[in-house]
Amino acid sequence: MELTNNSWFQSPTLLLTGIPGLEFVQIWISIPLGFMYLIALLGNCTILFVIKTTSILHEPQYLFLSMLVATDMGLSLSTLPTVLKVFLLNHREIEFHSCLAQMFFIHTFSSMESAILLAMAFDRFIAICDPLHYTVVLTPTRIIGMGLIAMFRGVLLMMPLPILLKRLPFCKGVILSHCYCYHPDVMKLACGSVRVNIIYGLCLVLCSFGIDSIFIVISYILILKTVLGVASGDGQLKALNTCVSHIFTVFIFYVPLIVLALIHRFGTFTSPLLHVAMANLFLFLTPVLNPLVYSLKTKQIRSAMHKIFKSRARFT
Repeated sequence: MELTNNSWFQSPTLLLTGIPGLEFVQIWISIPLGFMYLIALLGNCTILFVIKTTSILHEPQYLFLSMLVATDMGLSLSTLPTVLKVFLLNHREIEFHSCLAQMFFIHTFSSMESAILLAMAFDRFIAICDPLHYTVVLTPTRIIGMGLIAMFRGVLLMMPLPILLKRLPFCKGVILSHCYCYHPDVMKLACGSVRVNIIYGLCLVLCSFGIDSIFIVISYILILKTVLGVASGDGQLKALNTCVSHIFTVFIFYVPLIVLALIHRFGTFTSPLLHVAMANLFLFLTPVLNPLVYSLKTKQIRSAMHKIFKSRARFT
């Protein structure tokens, strides 16, 4: 479907995509998707509530976790309207400026999550490599400062994305590949020169996700070096066990993100179903699994949740 520049601006509407070829069962797929959103929002709200109401969890590790949880909720809420609208109601239309706004929030929350994962890696590095200075280095003021830096970095880095897209004419069609607006996907519809967009997108990835992931890897190399210097095998396992939840979270965040970026860059001939699968994994994996991982794996959170629910059960 070809559109001229004039027809584009007369009808600035894009079409989102659910699952190509399975439109007739999308209403049924909306049930597990809605259930996953419910798990993500309720699970993350529960973690936030437990950390807020339990004084022993007012430590750097759990303060960073609360930031991660809040970011996951922001990412889920950014995509909730369009995902359920496409799958539940089969309404695919999205106004161009609404698409740009959604794209901005998705990429901003993703950048924030990457920065918070780096801060959590730094937290584990200090806790294991320099435990005597843990509370001295990670004071509440510094933790709040790190959270604000993650937020402002995300906003400032992602703000040019919609601005750079708005300057382009769009005449290559109106159909997007996903049920939400993703920058490389929207950019492919432009018929003008996208060289600036591509260069800025590459710099953005390198300056945020690239740098964050490198420093996360360096942190864990130093942690592993310190842990291997511990004589006791039990001590090594105890130290590494405190990092398992974070390592798992890093893995489920970066792997779908990298695969999705590679598909958009090199996957011209890949199956549309692979696009949809990786796009939805990127959306749901971290917000759904993070609260489950931390509530099951972290003893302090698990016991705090048990006490809260037990005390509330007494009053009912």
